[in-house]
Formats: sequence, C-alpha cells, structure tokens
Amino acid sequence: MFRPFAQVLFRLMGWRVVDHRPQDLGSCIYVVAPHSSNWDFIIGLLARSIARLGHVRYLAKKELFRPPFGWLFRILGGYPVDRSKRSDVVGQVVQYFKEVPGFTIAITPEGTRRHVDKWKTGFYHIAVQAGVPLIMASIDYGPRVVTFREPFVPSGDVDRDVQWMMDYFSQFSGKNRPAKAVPPKTA
Repeated sequence: MFRPFAQVLFRLMGWRVVDHRPQDLGSCIYVVAPHSSNWDFIIGLLARSIARLGHVRYLAKKELFRPPFGWLFRILGGYPVDRSKRSDVVGQVVQYFKEVPGFTIAITPEGTRRHVDKWKTGFYHIAVQAGVPLIMASIDYGPRVVTFREPFVPSGDVDRDVQWMMDYFSQFSGKNRPAKAVPPKTA
C-alpha cells in the first residue's frame, strides 16, 4: 500500500529509480553513497519501496533510537550502532546473515554525512565473511536518480575493491557535496 504513495511522491519530487538487479537476488548488502544529507534517508525509504526491496535493514548511530522517534527507526528496519566504543558489529551482522533467511542490509560506507577521505570497510568484511554480494546504490541529486547496480562479488582484495567502488561512486552528486561527493582516491 505504501508503494503507490512512494511512486507518486517520487514522481512529484522529480526522482526516478533505475534498477539493474537480477530478479532472483537473495541476501546482499546495499552500499549506499554518496551520503551527505538527512534527505538521503527519505529518498532511500521511497526508493526501497518503489524497487520492492522488501524490509532491507540499515545500521544507524544509537542516538537515533532514543525517544521520541526511536520506535520509528526500529520499525523502518534500523539497527542501532554504538560508535563510541569498539564492538564486533561485523561479527554480529555476519551472524544475522547466517541465521535470518533472506537477510539484507543497507550500509553507507562513509559512516557519516560529512566528507571523508577514507571509507569504513566493515561492509566489505561483512560481505566476504557472509558470502553475499554487494549492490551499489547511488543517490544522485544532479539528475535525481537512485540507481541499483548489478551485484558485485568482492574479490577479497579490500583495498582494490573499495578503491574501485569509490571511483564508481565519484560520478554521483550528493545533496550537500555536489562536486565529487565521494573522493576518487583512498587516503
């Protein structure tokens, strides 16, 4: 029932979805970039519904899950992450992939809306350990297009693969970082 509303709203906002995923895609990790605005969350929720991604989960800072809106973030598929201390988030998410049939999660590798020169690579290690492909999902504010790329299977060479992904995402414009939203070279 939400999908028709999302389609109309997306159209009114001037956005569209381009989906290159195979129909029989199972568990995967959506790598979402560039991430430069709170609007990315709204655009992502609408695109998730339009592309029929089901109940894709996401990781977010634990502060978002406090009252008064914490319940909403949980209902929308959020998992709180405590960024103030080291915890085995990679291991926890890998376990979800092993225990929950069809488990799928969206992760912003930048880890923040601010500009970063180097991505967090936890998403990559999760994909390798869980044996799931990565789907690059770009939110491009220039032409207002959300694109879901075909699956990318990590090679195990984290530096090479992450650099390739950063180079790929560097062509897209974020809302608050329109020029070179994702840096083309790692630090």
